[in-house]
Amino acid sequence: MGVFIGTDVARGGDVTGAGGGFSTPRLVLTPLCVADADVMVGVLGAQELHEFIGGRPADLFELRRRYERMTAGPGDPDEVWLNWIMRRAEDGVAVGTVQATVTRDAAEVAWVVGVPWQGRGYAAEAAAALVDRLFAQGVHAVTASIHPEHHASAAVAAKAGLVATDRVVDGERIWQITRGPNSSVLR
Repeated sequence: MGVFIGTDVARGGDVTGAGGGFSTPRLVLTPLCVADADVMVGVLGAQELHEFIGGRPADLFELRRRYERMTAGPGDPDEVWLNWIMRRAEDGVAVGTVQATVTRDAAEVAWVVGVPWQGRGYAAEAAAALVDRLFAQGVHAVTASIHPEHHASAAVAAKAGLVATDRVVDGERIWQITRGPNSSVLR
């Protein structure tokens, strides 16, 4: 039934292949934990990060609660939440997050980089590595939902190999890349 990351991880199995840490030439991506909220509240604290998604930055209490829910997982054995903190390899400074929600052989990905670190290619580097990692684990379709006016996120998606589709869900354009069996099917 499905892919390694869609089954074993959801049941508490070995996460080395899916949810464990990984790296790129300039970044170390570490699995998110509740304690990360202490540093991430500053990284994600700019109101500008909410221009396209709405809302406001979470305070420390709210972010800790969110990370508790995220690390607990979705409660659905057919869905897995994978979340990483992006850290610069040179000094370990946290600069953002990257995540994937995996269901069977498909994944939805997202990323955010704190305002001081934007424009340096960190999101594109992490997103491309994540897409490659997901395909290596057996995922066949990767999507991202991007606001049509969020040109920086569209550029990140394109650099990660995703292509804009004609689909719009909740005001966001669906970007996708597919590989492998049934790869023309967008779930």
